[in-house]
Amino acid sequence: MRIIDDITNFIFLEDISPEAAMVEGVSGEGRLGGETHVPERDSVQEKHAVEEERSMKKEHSTKKECSMGEERFIDRIHFSEHAMEDNQAKADVIFIPGGSYPELPERAAELWRAGYAPYVVPSGRYSVTAGRFSGVKSKADIYGKDYATECEFYTDVLLSGGVDQGSILPEAQAQFTAENARLSRKVLDAEGIHPKKAILCCKGYHSRRSLMYYQINFPDTEFLIAPVYIDITRENWYCTERGRKKVLGELKRLGTQFTPELTPEWQDFQDEKCKRGI
Repeated sequence: MRIIDDITNFIFLEDISPEAAMVEGVSGEGRLGGETHVPERDSVQEKHAVEEERSMKKEHSTKKECSMGEERFIDRIHFSEHAMEDNQAKADVIFIPGGSYPELPERAAELWRAGYAPYVVPSGRYSVTAGRFSGVKSKADIYGKDYATECEFYTDVLLSGGVDQGSILPEAQAQFTAENARLSRKVLDAEGIHPKKAILCCKGYHSRRSLMYYQINFPDTEFLIAPVYIDITRENWYCTERGRKKVLGELKRLGTQFTPELTPEWQDFQDEKCKRGI
């Protein structure tokens, strides 16, 4: 159904983390700007491999599968070696908006170990609606400590994943996505870090809204998206009540959260434009 495809493509930003950047020819904010191109390869065989990968991607994106737990609709991890050689695939920092799933900081740790960025900013206190850290949602047998905040939980996962303590810049006060972005900006400003390029590591269905807030707070920064798929994916979100609730909830929030309380930075920008009649 066309409407399902439209919602899927809008909410779920494609994986344009560094390991995918060379394949997609992406520099900057995903599909939001710039032309896609295929980088030159050293051999005809490699060019054929790229075309075959594109074909697989197109075929996969049209499938309507309801198998839970499929992490990606296409696996492009084998291109990471090429991406590492491309300066456009490297970033200054990795952002992780708050949550209770270890898969996000685990992926951030993988990217840090591979040398894609020197710093990781785990952000989050706990949900403003819950009023406390609600506990680890998966792999509790591995990460079974009594964490006070999402940031503490993320930091523990990052350290377990081999990230150096000095490379972790924690933010432990944010209670919703807009604050994740805003307070992460304050952490970097205090450190004198002004990223030209950043990786945003978040849930797949949360990627559009996360990018919106981080772009508002880092208007001069280019973003690469590293989405993590746990149970809700591009292929199955509409197959369950939980999936529909999560994805359509994101769609609703994208239209209702442009308020002075949640996005004062955007409000200031809009007010200035209105004054100038733009």
